[in-house]
Amino acid sequence: EVQLVESGGGLVQAGGSLRLSCAASGFTFDAYAIAWFRQAPGKEREGVSCISSSDGSTYYADSVKGRFTISSDNAKNTVYLQMDSLKPEDTAVYYCAVDVLPQNWGELWEYDYWGQGTQVTVSS
Repeated sequence: EVQLVESGGGLVQAGGSLRLSCAASGFTFDAYAIAWFRQAPGKEREGVSCISSSDGSTYYADSVKGRFTISSDNAKNTVYLQMDSLKPEDTAVYYCAVDVLPQNWGELWEYDYWGQGTQVTVSS
């Protein structure tokens, strides 16, 4: 059974930092991607960042480029999202998702497996 468990969310002031973790287990894909999505109240879920297991390629939404960094620790089967220079508009529930290498990493329909989410709140 595929399981994804997010952690690391919380309340932080604008300009601050948080590091989210996504602990993954139960899948045996030869090649896969793990992505972070977020959903703010009243808004659609959107792709934030993605990392590929095949070559370590990383992808970012324009809104977080230069502020967020995705990385992985394969020994721990964990993917991290380092979020710096946080803004109030980054407030959302953050989800991680995994699937075989998607063609469009930011599309929700590419992913069959999702975590339960972790709340990030950035105060102004």
